[in-house]
Amino acid sequence: MYDTQFFVVVLVVSSAGLAAVLSNRLAAKVAVPAPAFFFVGAAVAATAVPALHALRGRTVERAVSAALVCILFAGGLDIGWTRFRSALGAIASLGVLGTFLVAGAGAVLIHLAFGLSWYASLLVATAIAPTDPAVVFSVLGRREIAGRSGLILEGESGVNDPVGIALMASLVTAGGLSTGAFAQVGWSFLLQMVVGAAIGAVGGRALLLFVRRVPLPSESLYPLRTLASAFVLYGVASLAHGSGLLAVFVAGIVLGHERVPYKGEIEHFHAALASLGEIVAFTVLGLTVDLSVIVRPDVWVPGLVLGAALAFVIRPALVGVCLVPAKLPPNQRNFVLFAGLKGAVPILLGTFIVTARLADAERLYGIVVVVVVFSVLVQGSLVPTVARLLHLPMRTVELEPWSLGLRLQEEPTAVHRFVVAPGSAAEGCTIDGLHDLPANAWISLVVRGGRILAVSGDTELHAGDDVLVVADLEPGQDLGAAFERRRGDG
Repeated sequence: MYDTQFFVVVLVVSSAGLAAVLSNRLAAKVAVPAPAFFFVGAAVAATAVPALHALRGRTVERAVSAALVCILFAGGLDIGWTRFRSALGAIASLGVLGTFLVAGAGAVLIHLAFGLSWYASLLVATAIAPTDPAVVFSVLGRREIAGRSGLILEGESGVNDPVGIALMASLVTAGGLSTGAFAQVGWSFLLQMVVGAAIGAVGGRALLLFVRRVPLPSESLYPLRTLASAFVLYGVASLAHGSGLLAVFVAGIVLGHERVPYKGEIEHFHAALASLGEIVAFTVLGLTVDLSVIVRPDVWVPGLVLGAALAFVIRPALVGVCLVPAKLPPNQRNFVLFAGLKGAVPILLGTFIVTARLADAERLYGIVVVVVVFSVLVQGSLVPTVARLLHLPMRTVELEPWSLGLRLQEEPTAVHRFVVAPGSAAEGCTIDGLHDLPANAWISLVVRGGRILAVSGDTELHAGDDVLVVADLEPGQDLGAAFERRRGDG
């Protein structure tokens, strides 16, 4: 039977997906994050075709949660334990304490300025507390930020997304504000964080052993195994009343630090899947938006006021306190404070308010949407300008579509790969001048700007160089100190 309707659906969906992918080129030119195009396009489509509004409630929550599993696991893989540990204090402080401070200050502003109840104010403020650095990096395109600011932004979102979701779920379950409710929220939140982190750490180590010791008949199956394992950890943590998203993020960090077979293929697969997850999340959430609600003055006015206050007052003042122990240079600290953009998770948390069937829920959800749109379009478009005004060093990372690889049956334990970090001991130093390396270490390959250099003792290393070192390390030796740590760091 000739199924015309099915073919039309396939054509429309695939064309929309292709347009979403190509929108990244437009985003790079106009300095507007690509997710904004998915979201606005879906919202307009839902207005033109009212039947699309049927996608609400649990369906949206489940679809976006599945997308977040892919996004957070890929984020953890990209960070890895070594990088995460270098900024652990700042990331934990911003991700947990910063989320609570932003939610509390936002609730006070909403209650005093717009007369919402304390409970409704706290729900809205909690929804808009998490950040989304994927939006920041979408604006920056292929420009890489020097220093730890990019890592802190990425790590903050990986932590505060699960924190925000756990806090919102606990508040909705409590159903109101009272002494007993606060105790319930505190216990539920603590349980989700501890259980999620523990299952992520243990599960990440188990996954590492599983990948290393159980070979598969085809290299194409290795990424599928890590994907399935990530969802297993999400399910186990959630059933144990923990944060499944935190478990997935922690497992990705554990796995990202270690060598595993077909590591490159696994990372590329999950990076692509995370990009698809971002498209799916913003598109699905865009279908939940009712533009007739957004244009109401009692929705867009509070949304704009709250969005501006978050960007220019609340986050710089309160989150700035959390960054003091990190001792970042002023320009990096100020960039982190400004670039805490909102994304898919705040809108997802807004749908929790609608699902809970609170009074005036559509208005509260509309306020959350306006805050996110303000953050993405206004604040997001200013990110490159702010980075330039702060004199924050950036370099353009050129695409490298061609690769040269070598397959080995046994793990090359004596081969180590590093990228020379800006300000590290290796930057500006010749190979013969690298006294921090063991005597038996040999730098065999240096790639700069996508080209292989002829290596000699007087070859000077630059920031961003990809370096291959051959060395049999003894216990306690650390090659990475010379290439990855800044001068003066412990």
